[in-house]
Amino acid sequence: LGKVAFETFVQGAYFDQVLNAANERLHVMSASRYSLAHRDVGRNRRSIAGLEIDVLDRYTGSMRPSETLSGGETFLASLALALGLSDVIMAQAGGMYIDAMFVDEGFGSLDSESLSAAVGTLLSLAGNNRLVGVISHVDELKAGIDRRIVVHKTSRGSTVTVEA
Repeated sequence: LGKVAFETFVQGAYFDQVLNAANERLHVMSASRYSLAHRDVGRNRRSIAGLEIDVLDRYTGSMRPSETLSGGETFLASLALALGLSDVIMAQAGGMYIDAMFVDEGFGSLDSESLSAAVGTLLSLAGNNRLVGVISHVDELKAGIDRRIVVHKTSRGSTVTVEA
């Protein structure tokens, strides 16, 4: 299919593991609509096969470049990839446990169904004794979080309150 540097080949093997773990998460968040796939050939003669991602969209039955995902779809795919990477690292690290994760924004680009799926995924992580911090201004999201640290801007600087 083309020449691939040894380093890229090795990275690709790990990348496939991350994609497999990410797909487990993405299937739940997207109601099995999307799967991520490792593009193993370059798009044209000038590009080199490497670590690009394509997306199988089961609604259309077609494979497409990840760059064509909408903002909300990109957020879900990115979250799935971050969780997949965490899963692979923990599985290969001989007992190392990653017990904290922070997600900064992106929720505003989600429709209500996708927002619910993403929040459900994060809540399931928090239920497994992980600390999940979410930085957001989305009211629907804030309402679903039971413990919050709220930053209030004032003319003298910011203040912080903890809401349980």
